[in-house]
This record gives sequence, C-alpha cells and structure tokens, in this order.
Amino acid sequence: MGMPAITERHWTPDDVWALPADGKRYECIDGVLLVSPSPPPAHQIAHRELTKRLFEWLSSIGGFDRFITAPADIRYAPDVLVQPDLGITRLPFTVRTGFPTADALCVAIEILSPSTARHDRGIKRRFYQRAGVPEYWIVDVDARVIERWRPADERPEVLADTLRWTDPVTTTTCTLDVAALFRDVWDEP
Repeated sequence: MGMPAITERHWTPDDVWALPADGKRYECIDGVLLVSPSPPPAHQIAHRELTKRLFEWLSSIGGFDRFITAPADIRYAPDVLVQPDLGITRLPFTVRTGFPTADALCVAIEILSPSTARHDRGIKRRFYQRAGVPEYWIVDVDARVIERWRPADERPEVLADTLRWTDPVTTTTCTLDVAALFRDVWDEP
C-alpha cells in the first residue's frame, strides 16, 4: 500500500490541522496532502536506534534542545507543512517557543517505509533541497544505507559504513557508525 497524495484540492497547514487525530501522519507540500499510516517495526526500531545515538551526541555538546522527532509540525510556507522523522535545528525550542520554523532546520531525516519511500525520495527530497535545508538524510533500512542529500546535489552520497556531520552551531563533528546502526536495527551481533 503506497502513501496516497491527495490532489483534488489545494491543502494548507490549517487544513491539515483540522483533520481528525486518527493515527495517520499528515503533511502537505505545495498544496499536495501526503498521508502515511503507522510505520512498520523496522522503521520504528531504526527511529529508536538513530534517536538514541543522535540524542546522546547532542546531549554531550549541550544541543539536546535542538533535536526533534515526529510528529513535529514544521511550517515552511502557506502551503507546506512537513514532519521529518527526526531533525536537528539551529535554534533550541521549548514549550514556550513551540516547534522550530523551517529556516532553523540543519538536518531533516526520513526513515523509509514501503508506504513512504516514493514521497521521501521524490516530493519531500526535492522540497528540502529547494528550501535550502543543508542536509537531508534518507535512512534505507532494507538496503542498510543512509542517503545524504544537500541542496545542490543531483545524486546522493550513499553511506554504508560511517556518516560524519559537523554541527554548524557548535562546529563539533558527529560520527555515526552506519553499519553498527543497522546491525542493532536487525538485532545482529
């Protein structure tokens, strides 16, 4: 079952927020509504393992308040509302400040599911590149790679062993052992 894109009308974030809380994830990009069901176990385990690693690293540099996990609405424009699976922002957010705005994203991360792969690699990737998000990571659990996209890229950097990312706020480098991440996802020694 693929993630449907509903195009009969032009959707806005206000329209999305008016939808019932039914366990599905709703986003809109350029007026197109994207709907995805609850993710499968492999997606959820990858989300947990990546969250654990990134949160630990961000906590060590004092940046844990810049880490978001879905569902976290980020409004980019009048007709764009996205919810990356994970994200790292330039600015901290709190209960008072709410979720960060689009221009604050340093990294947007999507973990592929059968129902989301087409949109994560298509409309969402193109949107994040067009919006100038410095890094967009697509975590492919089945292929055991992370695709790294930057705004000007025509092809991703495909990482199977190690991902190094330098935080623009602290200039500290995060080194993510991609192979170990996927071993943990698949419960392998």
